[in-house]
Amino acid sequence: MVKADRAPRAQRPRARRARLLRDGVLRVGFYFLLATLSFVFLYPFIKMITQSLMTDDDLINITVKWLPSRLTWENYRIAFRKLQFGTYVWNSILVAVLSTLGHAFSCALTGYAFARYSFRFKGPLFALVILTMLVPVQTIIFPQYMQYSSWGWLNSYLPLIVPTFFGFGLNGGFFIFLFRQFFAALPYEMEEAARVDGCGPIRTYFRIMLPMSQSSLLVCAVLSLVWHWNDYFEPGIYITDVWLKMLPNRLPSLYAELSKENFSMIAVNDIEGIIFNEAMLMAATFLCIVPILILYLILQRRFMEGVERSGLTGM
Repeated sequence: MVKADRAPRAQRPRARRARLLRDGVLRVGFYFLLATLSFVFLYPFIKMITQSLMTDDDLINITVKWLPSRLTWENYRIAFRKLQFGTYVWNSILVAVLSTLGHAFSCALTGYAFARYSFRFKGPLFALVILTMLVPVQTIIFPQYMQYSSWGWLNSYLPLIVPTFFGFGLNGGFFIFLFRQFFAALPYEMEEAARVDGCGPIRTYFRIMLPMSQSSLLVCAVLSLVWHWNDYFEPGIYITDVWLKMLPNRLPSLYAELSKENFSMIAVNDIEGIIFNEAMLMAATFLCIVPILILYLILQRRFMEGVERSGLTGM
């Protein structure tokens, strides 16, 4: 009987070591797969940063792939000046901030109405909201252009900002759906208690319901800022004045200017200037995403918490 008890006890450490080894192998494999997928997505970003810090000799040298022999910040200084960063970053900030405020105000109010009130044609109207998420803006850009042209809104920021205050604009349907899902998950007892205390519908919304939706408001603000900042299509359609263009729309103009310089350099066989323009373009591209990158690094933790609380993880 004693020998029968000792045999399983002797096998326990061996089984434990086998389990730990199996868990270790699975963990290493998981992290290897995660690192591989991360590298695939980060490769263009890393390549952009490394090339923007290279000298002319590094870009010509075929042995230099990732790490430059000497870091140079001259590319950023010249890119900042040629990009006219101060002027165009202000245009992007103006459009992105005002559009975000419009989305946060109108989409939260519309999502609350869809979640908490019953009215005629509620289902079909919400189906139209979902439809706006599925239809790309390129398919309706022509009638929108004709409409804004008849109103005299072309070559201004009005087509980009005004629709956001009515729940439309860039991905407005998604934000309405976001707030609708959040408000629908809240208990009705809070509104009933506010009604007993004498609060009307408007006061209940602004004093109780809207402050509770801080997580969804943060998600809406971050996504709206990023999408409006990176939007290239609609500003390129509606805005023709050079000084009104946004920062991403400045990059093709900068590339065209540098291409003209390249042709003049080719005429005098100046190959180093052509390579330097490539490094400067990488520096200019990185300058365009720096403000959004800083914003995300600051709000990363609260943004991820907002995504979890808003119900997006269950989509």
